[in-house]
Amino acid sequence: MPFDSDYHSRILPGRETMYTRFFRLTDAPFSIAPNPRFLYPSARHREALAHLIYGIKEEGGGFVALTGEVGTGKTTLCRCLIEQLPENVDVALILNPRLDALELLAAVCDELHIGYPQAGASLKLLVDSLNEYLLTAHAKGRRTVLVIDEAQNLSFDVLEQIRLLTNLETSERKLLQIILIGQPELTRLLEQKRLRQLAQRITARYHLTPLTRAETIDYIQHRLSVSGCPAPLFTRPALAAVHRLSGGIPRLINIICDRALLGAYAQGKFQADRTTVRRAAREVLPRNLHPRFLRRLLLGVAVVALSGAGIALIGRTPGGNTASSAQEAPATTPTAPPRAAPETVLPAAATGRARFEDLLKSKGRDESAAFDRLFALWRIEAGAGKPCATAERQGLRCLSEDSGWPGLRPLNHPAVLEFALPGGEKRYGTLTGIAGDLATVEFGGEPATLPLTENLPFWEGRFTLLWRPPAANVTVLRPGESSPAVKWLRQHFPAKKKPADPQRFDEALKAQVAAFQKQHGLIVDGTVGPHTFIRLLNETKGADAPHLE
Repeated sequence: MPFDSDYHSRILPGRETMYTRFFRLTDAPFSIAPNPRFLYPSARHREALAHLIYGIKEEGGGFVALTGEVGTGKTTLCRCLIEQLPENVDVALILNPRLDALELLAAVCDELHIGYPQAGASLKLLVDSLNEYLLTAHAKGRRTVLVIDEAQNLSFDVLEQIRLLTNLETSERKLLQIILIGQPELTRLLEQKRLRQLAQRITARYHLTPLTRAETIDYIQHRLSVSGCPAPLFTRPALAAVHRLSGGIPRLINIICDRALLGAYAQGKFQADRTTVRRAAREVLPRNLHPRFLRRLLLGVAVVALSGAGIALIGRTPGGNTASSAQEAPATTPTAPPRAAPETVLPAAATGRARFEDLLKSKGRDESAAFDRLFALWRIEAGAGKPCATAERQGLRCLSEDSGWPGLRPLNHPAVLEFALPGGEKRYGTLTGIAGDLATVEFGGEPATLPLTENLPFWEGRFTLLWRPPAANVTVLRPGESSPAVKWLRQHFPAKKKPADPQRFDEALKAQVAAFQKQHGLIVDGTVGPHTFIRLLNETKGADAPHLE
């Protein structure tokens, strides 16, 4: 059947119901509505969510900035964040920032249900009302977060008023945490000299980039899975075509896939092939979003990402092995920003930052030596070949990420840290312990210690740690699956009544896992990936697993 627009216009009104029934889906998988249930936890989305949660948990107040191109999932991420907030956090969400300072303050008060006179309200009156509310909330042990989406549209006067809101404080802490979410123009806006005071108060930044080809394929399959997909609905060449045509931008992926499934349905096919995807893209993408334009766009995205403070990097396993992929993420985030602090006299293991840098440069060249030390901490022998292959032969798995202290510390395992010197030359050290607020990293057997409040020199947050799955070859457990590992999982989550099949991951167990994930600040999806496994294993403090603290 021809893939013509006249045909589509005839079936458009009921298209979701028609093709979802045809493919036996419980939901429309590629709606562009920002539904947190469909959030695909890619490495960069997990890191971005970690940045946001870090911003909320950070006691110092200030700003967190999340940027990304149109359609990269910023708003969906924001809604996912709101769903996972602790009970003691109140949120004011501003979706339309094209307001003047007075209107914005009124909108914040409305979001927090703060009463004020509708007639004759002034900036002073609204600020006083907000301050009174924040002081009362603080006295009750509650925290308040202001989230502003599309923040690149804020005027200078409004940004200055927002900055002044961070002056609302007690003698101990700021009363308001502010998260700015916007397109790359927000980064350029904040670089203006007249906004330097605001920029200096940003405690965490992250730039959300498009998905890689592999992530695009996983993203599509993830959304189909959430929608109850019983079978693959795209051929492999079709999936590759979706990535090429969308440039890895989630919103464009959704638009193309939605139209492609409609086209497959119209043709009576149970799979969308590459031809159907190409036709779909021609129908729904504006001419300026065709592949040639997207390549230029993504080049610009790369420039913005590299110039920003939060560069999104894909975790990789040393030696080229692919790291275990997690379906959930640490809900803590990137390293706290550098703070100008007086020099501190450190313990005997270190003589300060200068010693750290000297050891890093002179003794951190050998990646294999760093992994040998990590293997020694796990009491296993280092073998020839790639480190992660060696680990796997002995029942361990590698987990590589770029999430810095907030991602690494909750996992509480030693790790190999990767450093990048100016010019790109790599160095490696082994994080062996954390005592209080001091981290100890060994280079060639010599320890150096620095406070966690400082950024480690030349470290962009990349690390690789080892962990031992509770069942052989099981690194991810999904609801609905049957596995001997489920019996191990049930030891942590006793059932109220005996399950019909102890090895099946049923809905009751999924709910218990989700509650655990929420309690520990992980992405709440009910799937047990490496992060959830490690946090569960850490509760038992296994004798063969080394811990940082």
